[in-house]
Amino acid sequence: MSLPPKDYTVSAVVRACDILKFCQGVAHDVSLDEVCTHTNMTRPTTYRLLTTLVSCGMLEKVRKNCYRLSNAQGHKHKLRFGYASQSEEFSFSRLVSESIRSSAYHAGVELLELSNRYNPKTAIRNAEAFVRERVDLVIEFQTSQRSAPIISSRLIEAGIPIIAIDIPHPGATYYGADNYRAGIIGGRALAQACLKQWGGVLDEVILLELPIAGPLPRSRMTGMLAGIRELIPKLPDEKARFIDGKGRFEDSLAVMRRHVARTKSTKILLGALNDPSCLGGLQAFEETGRSEHCLAVGHNASIEARREMRRSASRLVGSVGYFPERYGEAVLSLALDKAAGREIPSAIFVKHQMITASNVDIAYPHDALFQRSEGDSLLFSRH
Repeated sequence: MSLPPKDYTVSAVVRACDILKFCQGVAHDVSLDEVCTHTNMTRPTTYRLLTTLVSCGMLEKVRKNCYRLSNAQGHKHKLRFGYASQSEEFSFSRLVSESIRSSAYHAGVELLELSNRYNPKTAIRNAEAFVRERVDLVIEFQTSQRSAPIISSRLIEAGIPIIAIDIPHPGATYYGADNYRAGIIGGRALAQACLKQWGGVLDEVILLELPIAGPLPRSRMTGMLAGIRELIPKLPDEKARFIDGKGRFEDSLAVMRRHVARTKSTKILLGALNDPSCLGGLQAFEETGRSEHCLAVGHNASIEARREMRRSASRLVGSVGYFPERYGEAVLSLALDKAAGREIPSAIFVKHQMITASNVDIAYPHDALFQRSEGDSLLFSRH
């Protein structure tokens, strides 16, 4: 009687092949749970096999517990992205950076990070450094509209694709604020507060802008004015004033100190490009005992603004949420697709939400766990 043929197959390899076949048969990224369900393997075994396939270049780890087939059976080298952070000065910028670092780590991407230090010349030097380092892609987060074409030119000439955060750069994919839409949301909130507290009567509208950032961020301010006029349509042009707050607490405080010292208005709506600027403007009213003459809305819904709106006597109506803690996952997903030669949209916009005292604890239930040092130190002298 003849013996049955020996089975020389290796079960672990068979299971790995099952995973690869599954990934080949779907048009979307696959999750750890999907692979477990399809292969009937335990979660720990599936995770180990997926990790092995990533390390061998057969799969890409898109983000935590999410995978796809690598381009042409894997990159010949580990992806290396350059990230030019805006600054460590603002909590918003720090949260963006933290989320990008985390997402890069989970995607298995090496991240070369340089700080632009809120300085156009530094941003250009950093772009040149990325060219010398021959990174695969650059994630650019800098504020100056004038330096954007120079940065793009340096990188595009070197064949390096760009994803630009919040400030458009020529030839780059844009990810960030839907500025005019965010402005409309903030303007409506200001107008509603004016109608409720002052019966719709107001003396002036002050809009603290950042001209250096260019026309797109300025549309945030024009959007606020449009949002106010939706509910208070008879607001004349001469009552609206744009002032350069430079996007910073101390600069906005200084310029609003001068304005408050001159104006006799007692019903002022204050809108600002970001929360540091808004809180600087509010501080100017508070210092002179004129807090009741102002109602304000900021942008970003930063930790400092959320603390402020929780104060019972605050004149901060709210702040439009941008959710910087979510930037990393979205930006890295775009970057991986771009690096793999896949088509990606030219622009992806954040979904904004108005954050006020009535919903801040729902949107951010864990704020009490944050230390004061995790916000912007310039703001802490206020309370």
